[in-house]
Amino acid sequence: MRTWIRKSLIILVSVLTFGVVPPSHAFWSQNQEIPKSLQRTSTSTSNSNSTSESRSSDHEVQISVTLPEKDSEGEIVDTLIGKAEQQAMIKFGPKISYVIESEFNEVIMPSIIEAIEMTVAQYPEDELRNLAITEKPGGGVSEKIFNIYHAETGEDLILFHVRREKPPLAGYQFNFHYHTYHDQFQTHYTMGTIYWSKDTPPNWQTV
Repeated sequence: MRTWIRKSLIILVSVLTFGVVPPSHAFWSQNQEIPKSLQRTSTSTSNSNSTSESRSSDHEVQISVTLPEKDSEGEIVDTLIGKAEQQAMIKFGPKISYVIESEFNEVIMPSIIEAIEMTVAQYPEDELRNLAITEKPGGGVSEKIFNIYHAETGEDLILFHVRREKPPLAGYQFNFHYHTYHDQFQTHYTMGTIYWSKDTPPNWQTV
């Protein structure tokens, strides 16, 4: 129907009924509805994307602790540092890492790197590939972040920990430190402290 005829009819109806019968919205429209076939395609695509995103979010990255035989000392150090960062983020969990990740990278990681380099320097090159990092940080209120150990003997060499503290009249803070096998892990080597807040922090690995 031509546009001018449609408008004339609407005006005529309004005049004759004194506006009691309002023009239909469908009558004004061009009836440009999406065909059902396209609606089904759109819905199917949306569901497919949603499923793909869901599968992607469920994917877990596996962290390997084995080192290639021919890596140089520098490459092995870099590998250990990369895995140390990964284990720390797993330890923190999303709720805590969102708050402290930046400060952790700036304040704590340099000390972790220094300790890793110190550990690697104690071993001849042909023994370096036996150095490995544990893959299961402690959850809940456990202090364990990761250990560096000798893969053949299973003996721990250096333990990296983080302890929750609440000094008198202060808020909660995280004390990062490590222990070494040289004194049977007795000495507490502090790497730094990150303040949390006056509120109790969530458990480690809390999503």
